[in-house]
Amino acid sequence: MRAVLQRVSRARVTVEGAAAGEIGRGLLALVGVANEDGPADVQYIASKIREIRLFEDENGRMNRSVVETGGAVLVVSQFTLQADCRKGRRPSLDGAAPPALARALYEDVVRALGDAGVRIATGVFQAHMQVELVNDGPVTVLLDSTRAL
Repeated sequence: MRAVLQRVSRARVTVEGAAAGEIGRGLLALVGVANEDGPADVQYIASKIREIRLFEDENGRMNRSVVETGGAVLVVSQFTLQADCRKGRRPSLDGAAPPALARALYEDVVRALGDAGVRIATGVFQAHMQVELVNDGPVTVLLDSTRAL
């Protein structure tokens, strides 16, 4: 499982012109599920999103989590994070999980964050979405559960 986290001043996702999810200060988490992902990947990604210290403390150091700052997380499913671009000019998406598995694990990430008390908003799974954000910093990091487990 991969996630791209962006520290944001605000972020919003719209589907067919209507707002589906919106947050103020916090994290935009784009989440891509791979074929071989399972519960351990969900727990790793959810805990990292919840606990990673990307927000500044009183000394200006990135030393506070989204929970500690009272921020929110906008979680958006993005299967293209599993694209393999090493060969040719067209990304291979063979490594991306099929929709049923991807939806279940994506929803598990959302649920794990919510159960841990994180304020969350979401996009719409498998919809064509427009994502707007103001990246604060900019701060952007990549999480990959296969490099940690």
